[in-house]
Amino acid sequence: MNATSMLASRGWLVLAAAAAAVTIGTQMVGLREPAFVAKPLATIAIFAWALGRAGDLGSRRRFVLLGLVLSLAGDVALLWPREGFITGLVAFLLAHLAYIVAFTRGSAFAARRAPLAAYAAIAGVVLALLWPHIGAGLRVPVLAYVACLAAMAAQAAVWAIVSRGTPLAPYARRAAIGGALFMTSDALLAIDKFAQPLPAAPLLILATYWTAQALIAASLVPRDAGARAALTSP
Repeated sequence: MNATSMLASRGWLVLAAAAAAVTIGTQMVGLREPAFVAKPLATIAIFAWALGRAGDLGSRRRFVLLGLVLSLAGDVALLWPREGFITGLVAFLLAHLAYIVAFTRGSAFAARRAPLAAYAAIAGVVLALLWPHIGAGLRVPVLAYVACLAAMAAQAAVWAIVSRGTPLAPYARRAAIGGALFMTSDALLAIDKFAQPLPAAPLLILATYWTAQALIAASLVPRDAGARAALTSP
């Protein structure tokens, strides 16, 4: 990667961080209007940065980018927390399905059972805590969403385990950490929405969310790393 490309790449990350900071800061003080620009902009900037990481397998890259686009749709829908909740939930559910497909490009789904068992247990605990607070009409959509979220995080961990000792190992680890942070962010969001308001909720929820998305984007092999690493399957 030449100096100009590297500067442009870093520029997208700086823009994402700045937009995220504006969104978090303004929501912390009760201002909604700036988020209508800044919140989508943060995810758009992460997408633009991921777009430049073109050394990866075409199929993995396409599904990570699709997941980011669907996440952007979810971000926009949730700018209206009540009216857009179901739309946002569906958009993020589809994003997780796209990420699951991306993370199976280097490993078969559930090639290791331990991560699935661990994330299923975590999801079960979160659902058990929240279930009495979730309205009957939302229980099926929330259950479906949590199942997809846990499967995405688990499959990212599976890919990381299977990829140990290969050139893809550092990229798969980023996906695994991103999946864990995504689950953390959504668990905090669910607690804040359904059970009990959290102190500094925008900071806790959105900082973990965008860090997760950035790490998932960083699981794509950059162009200068070459196709050798990207095409190496465990």
